[in-house]
Amino acid sequence: MLDPTSEMESFWSDLLSDVSPASGLDISDVPFYEPQKDLFAEQHRKAWDKSVEARCDFDRKVRITRRSGVFFISLWQKSVYGRTLTDIKGDDAMIGYFADNMARLITDVLGGALAGADWALVTTPKRRHKQHNFASLICEQMAKSLNIPFYEDVALCHSRQRVNAVFTLNVLPPEHNLIVFDDFVTTGQTLLAMKKLFVPLNKNLVFFAGINNKL
Repeated sequence: MLDPTSEMESFWSDLLSDVSPASGLDISDVPFYEPQKDLFAEQHRKAWDKSVEARCDFDRKVRITRRSGVFFISLWQKSVYGRTLTDIKGDDAMIGYFADNMARLITDVLGGALAGADWALVTTPKRRHKQHNFASLICEQMAKSLNIPFYEDVALCHSRQRVNAVFTLNVLPPEHNLIVFDDFVTTGQTLLAMKKLFVPLNKNLVFFAGINNKL
C-alpha cells in the first residue's frame, strides 16, 4: 500500500525541480511608486510652519497670561482669520488704534494708581525697525493719553535672537513704576529680559501687550 504523504512529497519535489530562479531580470521599466504622504502629519507640520504668518481679527479678548515666568495683560488674541502682523505694522492708522485701545485698557487695570507721579511708560528694544518703530510710535501716543512720560530706548539688544535674549541698560527712568508695553508677545522671552534688567534696579514692572500671539 502506498503512503499518501510520500506520494505528495514526491510530487512537489518533482515540480519544484523544474522551476529555476530568473537571472539578469531587467527592472528598468518597472514603475517606482512613492509611499503615500501622511496627510495628517502634513497638517501637523503646517501648524508649526513659521512661514505662515499670524493674524489678528481684533476681537477684544483681555487675558492675563504667564509665559516664560512673566505675567502680562493682553488686549487682543492671535486668530485664524484677520489681518497679518506685517500688514498691521505697515498701516499707520493702526498706531492710533493700538494707542487708544491700550490706553483705555491700562486705565481700566491700574485705575487711580496712575494719578500719582511715579509712573512711566517704556517698551522693549528695537530690533529690525530702528526708524518708524511700531511699538515706540504707539507708546508716544499712549503716554499723552495716560499723562505719564515715555522713555524711548531704555534697553538695548545687540542681537536679534528672541530666546535667552540679554538686554543692556541705556536709559534709567527715575520713576519707580514702569509700564512695559510690547505690541506682539509670542514666547515672552523679551518681557523676561526686561524683567531681568529692571527688577534688580528696584523697579516695579507691569507688562501689557497688544496681541497675544499664541492661540
